[in-house]
Amino acid sequence: MPERPVAARTAWHALSEEEALQRLECDRNGIDEQQAASRLERYGPNRLQQAKGRPWWQRMLAQLNNLLIVILIAAGVASLALGHRLDALAIAGVVAIIALIGFIQEGKAERALESIRELLSPQAHVWRAGRRQTIPAEALVPGDIVLLESGDRVPADLRLLQANRLRTEEAALTGESVAVDKQTTPVTAETDLAERSCMAYASTIVAQGTARGVVVATGVDTEIGRISELLRNVEKLKTPLLRQLDRAGRVLAIFIMGAALVTAAIGALVHGQPASQMFMAAVGLAVAAIPEGLPAIVTIGLSLGVQAMARRNAIIRRLPAVETLGSISTIFTDKTGTLTRNEMTAQAIWLPEGEIAVTGIGFAPEGDFLPVRDNAAAGDPLNLDNHHALRHFLKVSALCNDAELSRDESGHWHILGDSTEGALVVVAAKAGLDARALRDCHDRHDAIPFESERKYMATLHEVDGQPTLLVKGAPDRLLEMCQRVRTEAGDTPLAPDLWEARIEALSARGLRVLALAEKPIHDVAELDERHAEEGLVLLGLIGLLDPPREEAIRAVERCLSAGIRPIMVTGDHAVTALAIARQLGFANTERALTGREIEVMSDTELEACIDDVDVYARAAPEHKLRLVKAMQARGGICAMTGDGVNDGPALKRADVGVAMGIQGTEAAKEAAEMVLADDNFATIVGAIEEGRKVYDNIRKTVTFLLPTNGAQGLAIMLAVLAGTLLPITPLQALWVNMVVAVTLGLALAFEQGEENLMRRRPRDPAAALLDLFLLWRVIFVSLLLLIAVFGMFSWLLQHEGDEAVARSGAVNVLVMGSAAYLINSRFLLRSNLSLQGLFGSRPVWLAIGLVLSLQVAWTYLPFMQALFDSAALAPWHWLLVFGCSIALFLVVELEKLLLRRRRNNRPPKRNSDSPLSRDTLPGAR
Repeated sequence: MPERPVAARTAWHALSEEEALQRLECDRNGIDEQQAASRLERYGPNRLQQAKGRPWWQRMLAQLNNLLIVILIAAGVASLALGHRLDALAIAGVVAIIALIGFIQEGKAERALESIRELLSPQAHVWRAGRRQTIPAEALVPGDIVLLESGDRVPADLRLLQANRLRTEEAALTGESVAVDKQTTPVTAETDLAERSCMAYASTIVAQGTARGVVVATGVDTEIGRISELLRNVEKLKTPLLRQLDRAGRVLAIFIMGAALVTAAIGALVHGQPASQMFMAAVGLAVAAIPEGLPAIVTIGLSLGVQAMARRNAIIRRLPAVETLGSISTIFTDKTGTLTRNEMTAQAIWLPEGEIAVTGIGFAPEGDFLPVRDNAAAGDPLNLDNHHALRHFLKVSALCNDAELSRDESGHWHILGDSTEGALVVVAAKAGLDARALRDCHDRHDAIPFESERKYMATLHEVDGQPTLLVKGAPDRLLEMCQRVRTEAGDTPLAPDLWEARIEALSARGLRVLALAEKPIHDVAELDERHAEEGLVLLGLIGLLDPPREEAIRAVERCLSAGIRPIMVTGDHAVTALAIARQLGFANTERALTGREIEVMSDTELEACIDDVDVYARAAPEHKLRLVKAMQARGGICAMTGDGVNDGPALKRADVGVAMGIQGTEAAKEAAEMVLADDNFATIVGAIEEGRKVYDNIRKTVTFLLPTNGAQGLAIMLAVLAGTLLPITPLQALWVNMVVAVTLGLALAFEQGEENLMRRRPRDPAAALLDLFLLWRVIFVSLLLLIAVFGMFSWLLQHEGDEAVARSGAVNVLVMGSAAYLINSRFLLRSNLSLQGLFGSRPVWLAIGLVLSLQVAWTYLPFMQALFDSAALAPWHWLLVFGCSIALFLVVELEKLLLRRRRNNRPPKRNSDSPLSRDTLPGAR
């Protein structure tokens, strides 16, 4: 393994150009081929490490890593060893079906690292040994001099040596919503990643300009490489449902094995039965009691949730995420492009005469200009023919500008160039001013490009018949360069305190503020800085904002009503983030915590304050990961939304990672469990509602299935303990389990959501899948089915004298009794004695019809009779079967009535998943 470079531990942004070159033992002409080969051997290729995917057979075997399945396999092997080949074959078939379903649903292996690797540029333009070359990006080494142009993807981390109007898009790495200006002056060692203006980082895009930089880090030592290593080392937690099923499976397995062994021992020692026969009885008890179909039913239920969510533009990549969404208590979300439109928009213009509000959002040139009185827009839209100062201000904003507005064939508006400059072109277009036409009429004679050191851009045009210098830039810088202000009545002296207060007012609203100024200029052939930096006349200010999505505002409101807490984690400035959070309706917007503050906090301190802060600004990837861990340590179930590479580790660690499908990088999508096809935050809320419905239906299904297994297991156990005949054979038990699960159990997966789904608090993830009430229901119905099975078997055996007929009656009463209980299970507590309760679900009656057809075939077809030792029943036998089923249905409805009366006589429980709570439970109404 190559030695890791010192570059990964050096604050290159704090070193001067010459210090960086000296540290790397190179000069501005780069290194020669011999040095490059030596360093390539030392540092290794400029690529990211990838984890090896599991082969298909390992993924198939992983499906069998379940204690209940292991018991089934052991039972099958034992049956085969004792010569019971048919039983062994049936058990093997059940196990194969379960494993195949899991294997298919798991789908493709993780490709997050591969997609991150693809972000590195395939080629790089370098200056080696005094000449320009194009080499594979993998061959780059520290000390190489890289040349960058507009549109290039930066191939490695670079310390810039030369920057000409360079701007890079770093949203995927830092969360910045606009292109970042770059220069060569070093910054302090403590500077945040997003503000290291003398660095260009691997995977970012050159939006404008050219540059030359020296490679300081490659491969895993780059910032993007550090993120990939975080992603590799993140521990993926099991979902609440998987944890509950694992725990329930272990308890159930121990109980079943203990009951089987005790039953076999009593049969052999007390009743003197042959050991081999009692061993098979124990196998039969285990096979009967184990809910073989439960994993398949849970998987199918989750799959149906996937399909429903896909119809709502939420693409689920991993099945368990469907259920986990239902328990989400916190959503960590990025700001840019997720809560906001990622379309910088002019919101306010402040001229000497007062403030003007601008309506309309996004890049579409649609909106009005409204006067502001008493801090609120009021009155009719302004007629720009009567407001020459405003029209002139907008004209200057379009001329001192390099961006262009275009419309594609589908009618969508786009900005070509910087989005901030684009916002100025759009606001001019709202006034009917076409930037291209203006530029054609007012040729640009010269320009001073924007540089972060200067903080302004200047252009020279012919305006109103005379050469005029137009300037656009940071308001604090332009206030230093202006002496006067242009008003309707003429130029007046500048009042710095007044304009600083106006800048402060716009900034406090989260707006990015720019100032515009001009001055006449004569006899100048070529502009330089001295022409622009004195004697300017201030025209006014403009406030820009990346506006929040309107649907995101409604989504946040729904989240809060459902007890779900949205938290913004962004790379943007704290003031801007807080302003957006307030517009969205976040709960805690008094303060924002910055990435630097998070760094100095211990994990314990972060956990202590995470409940009180909803906005985190200037956050780096490791900060997002720490926030998710802190919330999980507090018992929260977290979703993390994101679209950039930097979100990958937190997306993977979160209980549900949610990536943007349109703006999101492939790395974010592969690290996430869910992808939003429409990049709409509101889609998450719809997915959470669907997840809650799926969990409700899974609980109903589990509550429905377990009594069937319980009745069979108890029937076999009591028969052995009493020394009597088995009412149901192990092979018949397998038939019942699979038929009931695949037909009747599946019907509940199609149940519609309860009315109060989004009025409940998120459920406690530590709560048992089956609470005390549901355990009582399982035991109660198991005993009812046991009475029906033993009663039918004993009665038919006594009157018919045929074991096959008696067992056929017992199996049919068990199946049809389960069908009756299926109707009960549509509502856990609410009465089913109504038209809607009895016939409100088409899938339920289709399932009952299907299972009835299967039982008729099982009872009367000769090959079924030979395979399962069944026998034909007389018509009056079926009357007994249906009579017992109806009686069971009515007894369960009576139990519901008593429980409802008990519930109404006690105060409601808040935040409870028990149906005994009046308002928070499925089926409570």
